[in-house]
Amino acid sequence: MQTLHAALAGASLDRRIQISTPHSLGILSASTPPSAGKFHGGYDVHILKPLLGFLRSTNSPFMINPYPFFGCSEETLDYALFRPNLGFLDPNTRIRYTNMLDAQLDAVFSAMKSLGFGDLEIVIAETGWPSKGEPSQIGAGQENAAQYNRNLMRHVNSGDGTPLMPNRTFETYIFSLFNEDLKPGPTCERNFGLFGPDLTPAYDVGILRPTVSTAVAARQATPSPAEPDGGGERKGAGKWCVAKEGADVDSLQRNIDYVCGALVGLGPGCGPIQEGGECFFPDTVRAHAAYAMNAFYQAMGRNDYDCDFRRTGAITAVDPSLLLLKLRFDSFCVYAFIFTCDDDGGRWCNFAGYGNCKYGH
Repeated sequence: MQTLHAALAGASLDRRIQISTPHSLGILSASTPPSAGKFHGGYDVHILKPLLGFLRSTNSPFMINPYPFFGCSEETLDYALFRPNLGFLDPNTRIRYTNMLDAQLDAVFSAMKSLGFGDLEIVIAETGWPSKGEPSQIGAGQENAAQYNRNLMRHVNSGDGTPLMPNRTFETYIFSLFNEDLKPGPTCERNFGLFGPDLTPAYDVGILRPTVSTAVAARQATPSPAEPDGGGERKGAGKWCVAKEGADVDSLQRNIDYVCGALVGLGPGCGPIQEGGECFFPDTVRAHAAYAMNAFYQAMGRNDYDCDFRRTGAITAVDPSLLLLKLRFDSFCVYAFIFTCDDDGGRWCNFAGYGNCKYGH
């Protein structure tokens, strides 16, 4: 960021073009209540404080990606969609929040203020709502997506601001313009767009011309078949996600890349399979994919569709911590994959044995 700013300054463009970078809410170690919001320890002083200092010195905004969709439950759906609800009372400030977005923004503001940067502008770099999801996903659907984005536009342009940042408007970017039909992961991840890949509107958010709006309403009145990816049934403990036999290495590498981005801020993320991590060995794509796919499945709540990975994942009821996956004897080699679990049996990795062994799968 400093190098980019220096290049812009060299071209006398630094007053016209600002440099910043977006952050997920995974940067927060606490967000409830909003007045107690704070950044993760270590990141706050060594990364975020210098970054916020750079933004202040260049008059640039701090960019965040709040998603009430991922934070809501059946009980808080109205709260997430800006619909009438009982709200949430912050016990520290005695302020009652009536929508989840304000609470998320104020949690970030509180974290910034604790580092001495409460004066910086906040930009909503991404937010949105999926028009399609699995049957067990709360709130996914065209009507809710349209309602969220309509209410979002009205709210951020109202000038009301938030309880801790009153009388403000927020520069806001809706994610996204198009559905991403080739994106891996759960169905909802492919359906945040206002338009489909064929350029037809996914739903009317209130910005279409009247003739287009009429066509969209007619199309939405006709039910479409459910997307085939995943089973949609929510599973409890005692289930693990593994790579299917025969899954090609390129697909597994794509799974790793996707998961390691999705797990930022959630537990250990992909740290254990990075070099020096406890699960780095065996250093193979298949072994790393085994860890990453299961970590994602556990972190997202053990839904069947979270182990689909475009049909390269499979759910097993056999506890990997008790499983001796492979035992091979040859001239002077005996080895096995042995798994270790954390307290809830969710996260596991493999270690390997003795002699002149080539790691299998």
